[in-house]
Amino acid sequence: MGETVGTPVCDFVRDYAGRNPLRMHMPGHKGRGAIEALDITEIQGAPPLYPASGILRESEENAARLFGAGRTVYSTEGSSLCIRAMLFLARMRAVRLGISPVILAGRNAHRAFLSAAALLELKVSWLWGSSLLTCLPSAEEIAGILDRMENPPAAVYLTSPDYLGFRADISGIAKVCHGRGIPLLVDNAHGAYLRFLPEDLHPLTLGADLCCDSAHKTLPALTGAAYLHVHRDAPELFLEQVERGMALFASTSPSWLILQSLDRCNLKLAEAWPARLKSFLPEVQTCRARLTEQGYHFIADEALKWTIAAKAFGYTGDELHHQLRKRGIECEFSDPDFLVMMLSPETGKDGMDRLTRALEAIPRREPISEAPPPLPRAEEAIPLRQALLAPAELLPIDKCRGRILAEPCVSCPPAVPILISGERIDADAIRCFAYYGITELFCVREKTDNAVQRFGALKHSSEV
Repeated sequence: MGETVGTPVCDFVRDYAGRNPLRMHMPGHKGRGAIEALDITEIQGAPPLYPASGILRESEENAARLFGAGRTVYSTEGSSLCIRAMLFLARMRAVRLGISPVILAGRNAHRAFLSAAALLELKVSWLWGSSLLTCLPSAEEIAGILDRMENPPAAVYLTSPDYLGFRADISGIAKVCHGRGIPLLVDNAHGAYLRFLPEDLHPLTLGADLCCDSAHKTLPALTGAAYLHVHRDAPELFLEQVERGMALFASTSPSWLILQSLDRCNLKLAEAWPARLKSFLPEVQTCRARLTEQGYHFIADEALKWTIAAKAFGYTGDELHHQLRKRGIECEFSDPDFLVMMLSPETGKDGMDRLTRALEAIPRREPISEAPPPLPRAEEAIPLRQALLAPAELLPIDKCRGRILAEPCVSCPPAVPILISGERIDADAIRCFAYYGITELFCVREKTDNAVQRFGALKHSSEV
């Protein structure tokens, strides 16, 4: 990227460990062990993460230059923390402007979005997609929805790329939002590497005001390493208050191993990693073409994600995953329809060859015609916040019809809820849960359910 960066965090910790001090501070391992010597806490020269100063602020500024951000803040708790902070900032701006705290959001949002919306008392207006994991509204559709809304939302929130590898038209949607004075927030957890493609496709470059990246998903960084980026032209409040948003939800004991990983990642991104990515992409395309000739059907166009529509090859996604496990290959995710694999330059030519040969060795079968059930559009019985904070009981799904969902019941990955807390569980929802292998649901306890509904009816009566 043409940037010259150092590694101030790594340098500090290595120097400290090299002096072999007697550690009269946390952690309890006292630096003894294979990696423990590099695991520290906030000591002289190693400041708190929020607000960042000294070596941490210097490292974050290195990352901001690499990503072209007005401000970049580190997270050692993944993109989930960044999502909560983004919604906090959107709510704060809405309060300041005197507008209703409503977020217009893609229905394929991560469950972290739901918990944050509940805790911050945000209302959500949903954008519906074509399936559980995909929501790709066009810029024209967003414009039409915004123009029909009685009041402008506090923000528009999209997940791009989504779990299957589809990317939204961030550039077009950003223009629509900014033309109406509405910020665009993007969950880019799966797309940190998009900045370093031959054509920069990162949401921040395309106009997102706030954007979270999970560095660990696609960049050479430890699990939990993430960034929250603020666009240079984002509302000034976002630039000023971003660390407050992170601090509200974050641990006061961030992992210094993860912070060093982010710091070291800056150096790799400034040096050889983008060139390695560029040289790796043709290998990915060659292998994909080979497998397409064998009858595999790939969907989506994300460069470092392979999503196979498994039923076209005669298997469920789970069955295809089982076949690869027998050959020593573990994939990112599978369900009845899809098999998802995440690639990186670290996979290398040998890894791609091994993966391709393993898939070629699986015999093709007659296609499976069964389609997934449509995503249910259930009635909202009580508000999201009330449901998520209500006492709940775990029930088998055949006992849940007519009840109110208390907590999203979905595995991680993909952590995209089928039903939202507060929605009533109907027959369509039960079919969908069963299809995805979910056999139990957390429901609002019956007495709480009835009391909440009576309160709602009285409230409605008094409003009339």
